[in-house]
Amino acid sequence: MFLPQTFGQALILTILSAVFWGSWANSYKGTKSYPFALFYWDYIFGFLLCAVAIALTLGSHGIAGEPFLANLATAEGSNLVFALMAGVVFNIANVLLVAALDIAGLSIAFPIAIGIAVVEGVVVSYALQPKGSLPFLAGGLVLALCAVILNARAYASIGGAAACGNKPKRSGVGISIVSGLLMGVFAPLVTRALTYGHAMTPYSVSVLFAVGALLCCIIFNTYLMRRPIEGPVVSFREYAQAGSRNHLLGIIGGIAWGFGGCFNFIAAGYVGVPISYAIGQSAPLIAAAWGVFVWREFSGAPRQAWTMLGLMAACYLAAIGLIALAYHG
Repeated sequence: MFLPQTFGQALILTILSAVFWGSWANSYKGTKSYPFALFYWDYIFGFLLCAVAIALTLGSHGIAGEPFLANLATAEGSNLVFALMAGVVFNIANVLLVAALDIAGLSIAFPIAIGIAVVEGVVVSYALQPKGSLPFLAGGLVLALCAVILNARAYASIGGAAACGNKPKRSGVGISIVSGLLMGVFAPLVTRALTYGHAMTPYSVSVLFAVGALLCCIIFNTYLMRRPIEGPVVSFREYAQAGSRNHLLGIIGGIAWGFGGCFNFIAAGYVGVPISYAIGQSAPLIAAAWGVFVWREFSGAPRQAWTMLGLMAACYLAAIGLIALAYHG
């Protein structure tokens, strides 16, 4: 299978993971009248398709490590469970984050959920796999948190998704906290699967992660279709009538997240999950770039918004630099 042989290769993979993680939502923006609960089915199918395809190609050929199928057959049984559970908690966290964004707005939900996820994910993963310089990693983490807050304030300054003053924010804050706590759990679970006993390869973890997300989706997303946290009730009949464009965009969105996840886990095999996950979570910088240059979300925005965006980009770039130095520190 393919594994990075140098720090430079691993760093490129972590940056690519951030690019894909920050880009998948564009596919949802391109859909037409497609409720997110229905879009999410296509997204999960695309994610699983991507993980399996990469595992059967990059994960099955080459001279490094065990091929994908051989590793699945011989890996520690508990590691299989941890990889599946990582996908389950990610799926719940991801859906709750979207609900929190609808209820409380980006400027409230985003910094709470992503802030908690980054800190929890890196700290607990480092406890399981103390790889890299803690001072550099901590410094990068602080800068990443500052960037998350600046990103939210930039959107708040232009109104839009953040302007939700007539919506009940208290429930949105609670959902954001739960989403962040769950989102931060999947990285330690992946760490355990990649490092314990007869460890799984990044490719095996990616596939079981996607399977866990799909199994969770069958229960959790089906329930939310009938009892949504926010928005109208939807049915599988509406899913069948969504049209090929919407289905294709959903699958593309899942494939994009799948590439991001696979690249992040592959890089983690070289630099460790704390470093790989921390750099991958600079995805909001990429999402903001899409918003500025493609979706024109900041057209006519006040100077304050652009100042916040510039500071956010500087913080994220500095965070990536410090976290990269953590590997050599």
